[in-house]
Amino acid sequence: MTRSDVFAPHPPAGSTGPVAVVVTALGVESRAVAEHFAPGRRPLHEADGTVYEIGTFDGDHGPWTVPLVEAGQGNTSAGIEVDRAVRVFGPDVVLFVGIAGGVKDVALGDVVAADSVYDYERGKDTEDGFVPRIKTKSSSHRLLQYARATARREQWQARVRPAPPEGTPPRSRVAPIAAGGKVVGHDRSRTAELLRAHCGDAVAVEMEGYGFLHGAYLNPRADALVVRGVSDLLDDKGEENDRAEQPRAARHAAAFAFELLDVLRSAGRRQ
Repeated sequence: MTRSDVFAPHPPAGSTGPVAVVVTALGVESRAVAEHFAPGRRPLHEADGTVYEIGTFDGDHGPWTVPLVEAGQGNTSAGIEVDRAVRVFGPDVVLFVGIAGGVKDVALGDVVAADSVYDYERGKDTEDGFVPRIKTKSSSHRLLQYARATARREQWQARVRPAPPEGTPPRSRVAPIAAGGKVVGHDRSRTAELLRAHCGDAVAVEMEGYGFLHGAYLNPRADALVVRGVSDLLDDKGEENDRAEQPRAARHAAAFAFELLDVLRSAGRRQ
């Protein structure tokens, strides 16, 4: 056995169908993802100190094996964990599923699949102030095509668990978002002003998407996509909103992500 054989990626033991690694940052996000796993045993798999919960998603068009890893907050952690997961499992797709703050053109509970993610903290600090040098990473073209199809079909809402109350259903869209190390607490904060000035088409802001896509960029074997549910708005933040809206937004993002996986299976070939 060669060194390359020892360190070659392998699907989890007992896998059926393709493999989709899901990365989250928070427990509320992980719980929303795990709600879509089939009943039964969900073994833990440790690799280099990272622990994955191995679930199965029984979609209408076939099963997926889903290693779930909670990376913690921040671009760096997300990038490290997606790089590690691709090397361990050799997945067909990698998804980041979580919550975000709405910047514009979105409502609480809406879902955004990121076509690109801006690293808004890149720049140069000069005597005249901070000069942004925004960097961008993009989700994979293939998954963006399926994300657009999933948004158009408007069937993902049926996967929300528990079902949302009757009324206006949550919407979904494919659009840019921004990522950085700050929790943006007000629409008149310096960071909010920076986003409006230099990331004007970003509809949401979060903390991991850029690092996640950078880690995926370094491992082109798997397609990658960031999916976010809007849990608060920059002009309406507060702890009460967090308690009520974070679980709801996480469930919406997870529902969209698993509907997308089923749409992928419906294409009729191994992913």
